[in-house]
Amino acid sequence: MAGPPPLQGIKVLEFAGLAPGPFAGMLLADAGASVLRIDRATGGQDVLARRKTSLVVDLKDPAGIALIKKVVATAPIDVIIDPFRPGVLEKLGLGPDVLLAINPRLIFGRMTGFRRDGKYADMAGHDINYLAVSGTLGLLGRAGQKPFPPINILADFAGGGATLYQGVLLALLARQTTGRGQVVEANMVDGASYLATFPRMIKKTPMGNKPRGNNALDGGSPWYDTYETKDGKYMSVGAIEPQFFDELVRLLGIGDQGWNEKRHDESTWPELHHLFTSIFFSKTRAEWEAVFDGTDACCAPVIDYDELETNSALEGDLRPAVTLRSTPCLALDVERPAAKGTEAAARGQGAGVEGGGYDPVFVMPGEGGEETLQSWLGWKEGNQYILGDNGAVLADKSKL
Repeated sequence: MAGPPPLQGIKVLEFAGLAPGPFAGMLLADAGASVLRIDRATGGQDVLARRKTSLVVDLKDPAGIALIKKVVATAPIDVIIDPFRPGVLEKLGLGPDVLLAINPRLIFGRMTGFRRDGKYADMAGHDINYLAVSGTLGLLGRAGQKPFPPINILADFAGGGATLYQGVLLALLARQTTGRGQVVEANMVDGASYLATFPRMIKKTPMGNKPRGNNALDGGSPWYDTYETKDGKYMSVGAIEPQFFDELVRLLGIGDQGWNEKRHDESTWPELHHLFTSIFFSKTRAEWEAVFDGTDACCAPVIDYDELETNSALEGDLRPAVTLRSTPCLALDVERPAAKGTEAAARGQGAGVEGGGYDPVFVMPGEGGEETLQSWLGWKEGNQYILGDNGAVLADKSKL
């Protein structure tokens, strides 16, 4: 029988911000933490709000600031998520020096786009900018074309939100030994650069020392690419090792032409690219799936999320990012039975969420916050705090 999720009992205050901060909070919530968003009265909805509640707090009112401090000290809060540009919470009197003084076990998680101490620290930016100055964007794109960023997965979410989440977990682990919290600082430039460790290093080797788009793993080689099929869909090819390449060309019907022996001769790449393009375009994706499914050719269909969501034969039941066998994270999918041979832990525990991880789960500003304060502290509106037009403030003005 599964035990409780790994972060059950951890209390998190997440100051509402752009997507990377809420993503870190969502990861904590999916692992069982109780996450309370601090919203503005005029705040918008966020698509990354599943399993969270919201409390509107007037951070321009000293009684609102006092409420935050009281909650941090009394709950006590385990984790703060600060998604703002440097100095914002300090100006409000809610910086780490203040909050760690009243709750020494607090993990103060902060995330910025650019480095706090770098050339671009005072500038606004987005995913594409952080990738650009990290060196990562210069790796992405076809030969002879401009650098091409992926949708904002790499800096915002992998280098940003997920890296902050990792830092918070490390700080929680360290607290087990030291008994004290600490400030955790993540930024998307360093996060993206760290993710690019392997491609950065192979730039010093024959595998990746040529200009962008001309190397084995960046679209230069014909055996690591995507190919259009007869019905306008695509197949992915990743046949790097010789035995997998042998299987690929055999199943493509060109296995007796000596391609494996000469495939590292880059002068042959254009010809083989053209040949693969022509062959893959001769069948539909479904026909190619029938050829390659169950083989070691490293050839698989490019599947869109709308297909995954609606086709129960595909692996579209969304799951936690990692399987904990004894204390699984919380489930996302609510409809599909466990796949054959799949243990329940891989799917997560609990009832799942509306939309199974495909649909946004919105939390309106103020939704569920009163219940969370009741659960955490036993507080009731009108006693310890008051809800005004601009949000919650501490009721006892003598505490200001």
